Amino acid sequence: MLRPAAFVIPDTSIRPDADVAAPPALSPVALDPPSGYRVAVRELCEFTAKTGDLDLRFTPSPTAQEGIAGHRTVAARRNPTYQAEVPLSGAFQELTVRGRADGYDATLNQLEEIKTYRGDLDALPANHRQLHWAQAKVYGWLLCQQLELAEINVALVYFNIISEQETLIRERFTASELQAFFEQQASLFLTWARQELANRDARDQGLKALAFPHQGFRHGQRHLAESVYKAVSTGRCLMAQAPTGIGKTLGTVFPMLKAAPTRKLDKVFFLTAKTPGRKLALDALNVIGRSAPQLGLRVLELVARDKACEYPDKACNGDSCPLAKGFYDRLPAARSDALIQPWLDQAGLRQVALRHEVCPYYLSQELARWADVVIADYNYYFDLSALLFGLCQFNQWRVAVLVDEAHNMVERTRQMYSASLDQHAMNQVRQVAPEPLKKALQRLNREWNALHKEQVAPYQAYPEAPARFLNALSLCVTAFGDYFNDHPHAASGELQRFYFDAIQFGRIAELFDAHFLFDISKRDVGSKRALSRLSLRNVVPAGFVRPRLSAAVSTVLFSATLNPRHFYRDLLGLPETTAWIDVESPFQRAQLEVQIVSRISTRYTHRQASLAPIVALMAEQFQRRPGNYLAFFSSFDYLQQVAELMQGSHPQVPVWLQSRGMAEAERHAFLERFTPDSQGIGFAVLGGAFGEGIDLPGARLIGAFIATLGLAQINPVNEQLKQRMSLLFGAGYDYTYLYPGMQKVVQAAGRVIRGQEDSGVVVLIDDRFAESKVRQLLPAWWAL
Repeated sequence: MLRPAAFVIPDTSIRPDADVAAPPALSPVALDPPSGYRVAVRELCEFTAKTGDLDLRFTPSPTAQEGIAGHRTVAARRNPTYQAEVPLSGAFQELTVRGRADGYDATLNQLEEIKTYRGDLDALPANHRQLHWAQAKVYGWLLCQQLELAEINVALVYFNIISEQETLIRERFTASELQAFFEQQASLFLTWARQELANRDARDQGLKALAFPHQGFRHGQRHLAESVYKAVSTGRCLMAQAPTGIGKTLGTVFPMLKAAPTRKLDKVFFLTAKTPGRKLALDALNVIGRSAPQLGLRVLELVARDKACEYPDKACNGDSCPLAKGFYDRLPAARSDALIQPWLDQAGLRQVALRHEVCPYYLSQELARWADVVIADYNYYFDLSALLFGLCQFNQWRVAVLVDEAHNMVERTRQMYSASLDQHAMNQVRQVAPEPLKKALQRLNREWNALHKEQVAPYQAYPEAPARFLNALSLCVTAFGDYFNDHPHAASGELQRFYFDAIQFGRIAELFDAHFLFDISKRDVGSKRALSRLSLRNVVPAGFVRPRLSAAVSTVLFSATLNPRHFYRDLLGLPETTAWIDVESPFQRAQLEVQIVSRISTRYTHRQASLAPIVALMAEQFQRRPGNYLAFFSSFDYLQQVAELMQGSHPQVPVWLQSRGMAEAERHAFLERFTPDSQGIGFAVLGGAFGEGIDLPGARLIGAFIATLGLAQINPVNEQLKQRMSLLFGAGYDYTYLYPGMQKVVQAAGRVIRGQEDSGVVVLIDDRFAESKVRQLLPAWWAL
């Protein structure tokens, strides 16, 4: 019988980029056994006092900045004895409740809970008011207890951020009345808190005893696992370049879980760029779960809303969707049921949700508060309004983060912190907009036209964001918000899409600095009715990523392609203490034949001349060793030209092609052509759906032709990016073209050797592959 391998803490430490002390511990953990359970007032009340429907109908809510300004305005109107942001804390048995009351007026003996809003206060749902009162009354008791008051005035202050008018609703309570209410809410939560304390203790004891689920580590896997454990134990970030085939996912998840008890981690987040990454994480956790069935680790998979929605033709409110009707009334039972059976992948969570007739997507967001491991897309932690990061900040969780296929992080985070507006889309909105919105849209259109009035070239970048346009955009957003408040059913379709796009553009504009580009792409240059697209492009996401890395106890970024390290360090804002490892490949050089064909140039100007030599090269290789191959090209046009010539000159070689915009079923059918017994060449675009994240072991794939360096297209946008990279880092071409391109090449080549018994060939077709600067970016274990 095979015995699991023990996990040994290594004697040698990983080598940091700089020898500095480990960072201090973060805020206290939410769970603090055995002393008790700490909970925020808002979290307590949302758990115990939130009832009724899930209702996502449009409400013109204030922004965070507007809310802060509104609170300050109210506080400034009060008398000199008024105290704002009063810290309060109280206990009920082993439960500690804490928070900050918005304000207390000692002269009036009045505690205030301030809520900012826009539009009509009468439209505020009753269950929202109920929740607000619950929060105010809990704060009221905590203050009575702290100041030893016999009674107190409790006031809800609703502040309209547009009119700056206050609506004050006040009620007087005795301390005993508020104490009874507090203890009622605390009692409801305490049963859950005790369950959580017991679960946390059992989880940590199980993790301390957890053994590696296989007989031994794979080659390189122990090095990776020990490095991850060290990184978490010392509170550092880690960049781990680790080749395919060593079991990276298990080699990172397992040590992270082993470190959880000693580092008092509340949660582990496994973040992925694509769906296959979520499956790999679930598979690894399933292996761990089977090896330690008593562990009962709570695993939650978060998926996009459109993939989880059961009624895509219905709106998210109780009047439309049956799963939104009474959502919060049925949530407690669904929540309890879900955590009895802790394996909550998409299918498992859907079963629970439908059993209790609640929305699967919003149930998953609730369960993120209680899961031990959460598997989700990058955006759940790194986006500006990320759910998981927001929960971490609010609850002061101690978390560790695993970032899978981290080479995708630069481009993905750039997209998160960018925004654009299309004038054609705005003109369509102008045609259907109701009369009250036309004036604001006309003003916006005038300022838009003024931006590119003197622009002759189709594309132009500018050093600053357009102030006059942004002012008109802000007025337009306000007009839309006011209109939607009075006509909530109008908040749909093109009007709502443009409104949300405008909000995002304005939000990104507030963040604009030297790490952004503002540009205008103009169509029909020379025409009096030329239309354009405005873009705020983030080019260096470091300033946004860094705080999220720092907020975690440790973040481990791992991929087969994280070379060169300074490229990722600069663009992602990795801390100076970040450690780096390059895990040795488990494969022998003899397993992979790497050919550099430098006699063929795949540059655009040489493309036509390259077609026949590439076809001859592929046909010769196929004849020498028949089997399944992938052939990667820089574009669909190039792919099509080579494929047509191959089919015409070598019809005996089966070929199948990737096409633009393939649906999931079509992508699946493409991959199904690669069987252990089939032969042929699949044509694909480098950097597309088949360039990474697919697994075709053994005879399913024995070789790859890569007829491109993967360099981004030379266009005005990329040339602007190159200029900015040169200005900031002194490496414009490398940061814009070479490093991202070679990353795609290595990822595509990594499809060939997937296991210890695999062998195959990679043919790199271009004269530039022979250059030393390019060869240095190829894996060290390749036989060149």
